[in-house]
Amino acid sequence: MEEINTIEVTPCTESDYLKPFRVHYNQNGTKKSWDFMRTHDSVSVLIFNTSSHCFVLVKQFRPAVFMSEWERAKTQPPQPDEKTEEGESEAAAAAAAAAAPPAPEPQEGQSASEGESSSQWPPASAGVTYELCAGLVDKPDLSLEEIARQEVLEECGYDVPASKLKRITSYRSGVGVTGAKQTMFYAEVCDDNCVSAGGGEPREGELIEVVKVPLHEAMTFAYDERVPKTMGVIFSFIWFHNNMSPKYKISTNV
Repeated sequence: MEEINTIEVTPCTESDYLKPFRVHYNQNGTKKSWDFMRTHDSVSVLIFNTSSHCFVLVKQFRPAVFMSEWERAKTQPPQPDEKTEEGESEAAAAAAAAAAPPAPEPQEGQSASEGESSSQWPPASAGVTYELCAGLVDKPDLSLEEIARQEVLEECGYDVPASKLKRITSYRSGVGVTGAKQTMFYAEVCDDNCVSAGGGEPREGELIEVVKVPLHEAMTFAYDERVPKTMGVIFSFIWFHNNMSPKYKISTNV
């Protein structure tokens, strides 16, 4: 999953998932405009395994997160370094290197090998995030529960009847860019429901790792900023603590 190379950034002129638009409008007599993306709504599922008392999440590489980390790293000031054994500071060496002509940034359509050294890209792990099992609402003939059921089966390998999915709530995500609606469900599974290893649909290019988080470590995991995760993970763990923990009489370490 974390072997990422031959990075290339190109213009996105056509997409099956994102449609860029600009809207012009008047608000309280002031002319305004806003750029936004039209995209699909989605579903997500908090999965709790009652056999092992753990949450089932997915982990996958997200190019948008990876590129965001790369952009952020470029704007961070260099950290002071300790002196070398010869007594010359690494900072001085860095200053000498800075006097050399800067390496050009990669242009759109240019790969890392053409634009700059691949060593300047962050490690692939910078783009790997922990998430709830989720998927796009792109099957008009299926209900949200049926779409969620398919995602649980494909991504995590559990066969759960759609009727057993509990709707938690729906909310707007990415309101500054997309405003798409995501509907969150809760599913209880047991080891007997596991019919495959999961991992996503290879024909759709999915490469997903199934991850288990023990219930007693859930809130520590949710608030650990060193672990990259979506807000859906944090919110759903809090929801479980408030609504379901008393049923299992197990502390979630709040």
